[in-house]
This record gives sequence, C-alpha cells and structure tokens, in this order.
Amino acid sequence: MFEERRIALAEAMAERDGWPADSPWVRAAVDAVPRHSFAPDTLWRWDGDSYVAVSRATEPEQWAAEVYGGPGDPAVTQVGDGRATSSLSCQSVVVDMLDSLMPEPGHRVLELGTGTGWNAALLARRAGPGQVTSVEADPGLAATARARLEAAGAGVTVVTGDGQLGHAPGGPYDRVESTYAVETVPWEWVAQTRPGGRIVTPWGRMGHVALTVAADGLSATGWVQGLALFMPARGAPARLGWPEVRGQDPAEDEGTHTLDLTRLADPHLLFALRVLLPDVEIVLGDRDGPVAWVHDGRSSWATLTASASGPGAAFQGGPRRLLKEIGTAVARWEHHDRPDLYDFGMTRTPDSQYVWSHDSETGPRWAAVAGRGQPVG
Repeated sequence: MFEERRIALAEAMAERDGWPADSPWVRAAVDAVPRHSFAPDTLWRWDGDSYVAVSRATEPEQWAAEVYGGPGDPAVTQVGDGRATSSLSCQSVVVDMLDSLMPEPGHRVLELGTGTGWNAALLARRAGPGQVTSVEADPGLAATARARLEAAGAGVTVVTGDGQLGHAPGGPYDRVESTYAVETVPWEWVAQTRPGGRIVTPWGRMGHVALTVAADGLSATGWVQGLALFMPARGAPARLGWPEVRGQDPAEDEGTHTLDLTRLADPHLLFALRVLLPDVEIVLGDRDGPVAWVHDGRSSWATLTASASGPGAAFQGGPRRLLKEIGTAVARWEHHDRPDLYDFGMTRTPDSQYVWSHDSETGPRWAAVAGRGQPVG
C-alpha cells in the first residue's frame, strides 16, 4: 500500500521537474526516509466545512492517501480550535527548501519547528548523525518527534523551546531552516549562524527566502527562492479570515473598476502585491466569471467581480479602500519594470528588515511599516 503510493508521488514529482538536479541527495534522502514513518496515527482531512479525523487503524487506505497525496498536498497532523496547527508539509515544498538550504555533510544545522520530525530526519541524512538540532514549541509534538527520530536512528537533538530564539548552545550553525512562516526573520537566527552560513525560511503567507550571513555577521541578504505556504509561528498574532472581516453588513461603498482580475492569477504579480501590501490577502475564484475576495485581516474588505461587456463591480467595506490600494500597487510594480518573484530579495540587519528588487544595493526597497509596504532608501 505505502510503496505504491510512494512511487506514484515520486513519479508525480518527476513529471513536474520537482526533483532538483543540482541536489540529487534530496531524492535519495526522501527515498530512504518514508513520510508515513513520521505521520501520526490520526490525520485530519478537510471536508469543505471542517476537519475530519482519519484513523490509520480504521481507515488505512484513506490514511495512506492523506500521507501520500500529490506533490503539493500537505497532511494535517494536528487541529486546534477548528484550525490546522501542524502538518506533514507537502513534499514539493520540503524538497524545494532543502535544495535552497544547500546543506553539506558535516554541517551543523538548526531546524526551527520539528513538527513530525520528517524534515529533521532528511536533514540528518545529509549532514550526518549528531549534526542537526531541532526546536519545537509544542512539548507533545517534541516528545513524539524525538521518539520517531530515535527509532529511525537519525541522531537528531530535539529541544523543546521557542524557535524564535533559535538555540544558542548549539551554535554557531552552518545552516538554519525554519519550517514555519515568519513576517520578520528573528535576529537570533542570524546571530547564531556563522558568517557565510545560510538561512532558509518561509516569509509570511507567500514565498520563501534564502539569506546568506555577511562576513562581518551584521546582516543577512538573499533572494526569494519560490512560493511556499506554511503555518505561522506559534503565538503569532491571529489574522481574521474573510468571513470575520466581511461580516454581514451591507457594503459601505459600491462602484465599478477596470482592474483586469485575470492578471491577479499571475504568481509574480501576486508576490509583488504581497511585498507592496503585506497585510492584504487576495483570494481568486469564479462566479460566472473571475472574482477576487480581498481583505486586510482586520477590518477592511473588497469583493471585485468582472464583466465581459464593461467595467467590473466593486463592493467595499471598512476604513480602507483596498481596490485603490491594489491599483496603486500594480502601477508601482509596473513602474519598476514588473519584477518577477525571483527578482525580489530580502536583507535583515539588527535593526531592520527590508525587501528589494533586482539589486540589494541599488534596487528599490520596501519595508513593512504599520502593516503596509512602504518604500525605504
């Protein structure tokens, strides 16, 4: 049952060129360390309204299908208050981030967010026994992952603690990888990484970056590596979802727009909007034509629909007019020659963090100020 599904997933990865040619060790590690050996006996499947438990004991086929879905399918391993709080990350993103990390045999590696322990086991396969330290905030998850890693003979040290603080006793590290998303890269991660060392982390709701620590240790700079959707750090301020922000009240503003909603499906423009409007979330759908649901996670929202014969309709509420902000942001993106997501990078210093495009020294820069992307420098 498992072997057939493992092979099918590996083949699906190959069909989409998901195995990195310059890091053949990644596929070898994935082949040697089965996902299912790190999955809990109960997984959670979204049925359209809520998460439903899937038991390995009573639904083995469905359980295996959750573990070995498609390349972009995570397996939810923990749910709290109706929301997913931990997962066995989708294989494509795990592979992409390991490729971006560039660990070598003998490297000292720090992982933030142990989760099931699978990613730590893959890292140990490359770096070697005794070279990987993993920090997990949830004591229960840490204990379970520790037991799985010991059973696998991975030689990983699992520490229960706050990943935002890193783990100074094990440093300095050659490589640091976070398996959860952060808006601001903790300076502790940079301080605990040797000069020339590499840090890979998901950034907010979209994209992951690889930063190299400068020779003087006073900054870390690097490029966006790809798109990734990860859970936020535990304890991060909760964002409201669309239903809570939209509420039931009538729209405060109704009008038209000329924004081409089909352009918003372009991942490069979406990422640029994530840079320029860090707190704004855009969800695309179809209701007899393209529709976009937009909100800021607090109090402002917009619903934008398209028309085949003229301007589309715009319905908005809250103190901000998000349609105007999106239009301004698109114009700024075009003004800067429409950089794609791989043209963006990030720099972290002890006192600041900013995103730039094209060139870290001479390119335009944006910093998150009061929840919005503002030009700096």
